[in-house]
Order: sequence, then C-alpha cells, then structure tokens
Amino acid sequence: MNELLKLENVSFSYPGKEVLKDISLTLNTGEILCLMGPNGCGKTTLIDNIMALHRPQSGTILLSGRSVEQYKRHMLARKIAFVPQIHDITFPYTVKEIVMMGRTAYTGFFGEPAAQDEEICMEALRKVGVEHYADKPYSQLSGGEVKMVLLARALGQRAPLIIMDEPTAHLDFKNELIFLQTIVELCRKEDIAILMVTHAPAHAFYFESKGIKIRAAMMHDGVITAYGVPSDVVTSENIARVYGVKARIDVTTDEEGRAIKLVTLFETL
Repeated sequence: MNELLKLENVSFSYPGKEVLKDISLTLNTGEILCLMGPNGCGKTTLIDNIMALHRPQSGTILLSGRSVEQYKRHMLARKIAFVPQIHDITFPYTVKEIVMMGRTAYTGFFGEPAAQDEEICMEALRKVGVEHYADKPYSQLSGGEVKMVLLARALGQRAPLIIMDEPTAHLDFKNELIFLQTIVELCRKEDIAILMVTHAPAHAFYFESKGIKIRAAMMHDGVITAYGVPSDVVTSENIARVYGVKARIDVTTDEEGRAIKLVTLFETL
C-alpha cells in the first residue's frame, strides 16, 4: 500500500482567525478517508489547502512524496480530482462534454481533445453506469445522475486522489446508496484513494462493512479530535463531543452475516 497523501502539523489562518490547528493525516492508495465535522469546523479550508488553493502557515502537505505547492496547476490536476457538492451549469453542454472537461489537465483549456481523450471519457461513464446519457444535455439530469456524471468527470482526469465534498447531499435514499455502491466498486477495481467529506457517520460504517480499507477523522474547531478505524472514531461519545448530539450505535447483521453498524440520533445536547 502506497502512501499517497500526508499532512504533517498543518496550521492555517485567515486574517485574525485561526482555522486549522496542527492537522496530521495520511491517506494511502486504495483507501477511503471519511472526514466528518460540523459546519464551520474547517473541513472546506482543509480541502483548499490540500488542493493548494491556500498555503498553510506551518506544516507540510505531501502528495506522492512532494509538496503540493511544488506542482504546477495542470500537474496538480493530474494528481487530484474534485467532486463538488453542488455543480450548476445552465449552458446546454452534453454529459460527454462535461466529462471531457476533466481532460483539460492534459489537453489544455484551448486544446482539441484527441480520440484517446474521448475514449477515456466514455470509459469513465461506463464505469459509473451512465454511458447511455453521453449525448443528453447535462442541465436535464436528475440530482442522482449529476453526481454520477461528476464522478465520471473525476475518473476521466485519471488522478490517483479524488476529493469529494459531501457527494451524497440532496440525494434520496436510493441514489445515495447507488453512489456509495459505485464508490465501493471503484475502490476495489481502480488504483485510487478517496477523501470524502460527509455529514453521515453511517457512511464510514458502510464502507467498513464492505471490506474497503477505510479510516475516519472527526474534526472540531479546526482540530482533528479522533482519527482511525470507524469503530474507534464513530462512537456515541465522539458524536456528542463533536456535533453536540445524543446518538446510539447499534450492531446488526446483513443477509450474509456481516456486522452492520447503525447510527441513531436522538436529540441535541
């Protein structure tokens, strides 16, 4: 297992406000890291530092053993793909054209995509099961379809690290599960790592139940308060401490006898 991303004692401040405080995390190829924490705790700022949109005041962020600050933008785009929470486009691009935008790191903004780029994009659409939407206007897709297309665009970048910012937000239960199942299959078959920001502690348990290499981190007020395997991190005590919510963790089994952990929220503290 290769260490792909490493943060060591990363601290960052906006003028007059300290946001990140001595953050240390690692993410290996073939692994998922679920980053959890309440709104305003610093998750987005942490992502921006990893993508070199901000520069930490102290500490280091290494990607494939090299500081992210040393990468030129187009080379960093070949290393990190990003799946946003919201992505609105009103111009009638087709789905294939949206996915093709993920190839900009290779073609340049004004370059013409080659036949190989088109094949990579169609392959990415096939991997997430939406190749039949290739010629459909992107603006006509449902929320669940949009998420799959954005995931395909990330795969089209051929980047070893995919960062996802609350990718299941606004999805119904079925589409959320389809998205999570797709991620599981990608982790099993592709040589990638995924950093997922999520507000659903159950996501970490879901990946764990599927045998995926998974770690979880809980963040509060710019500090990582818990980090490790989901069973050690996603506890009633940590949920209460970080979110201010009373919760219970229950264990059941699926049809194949595998342990499944469920999170039940009761009330705010």
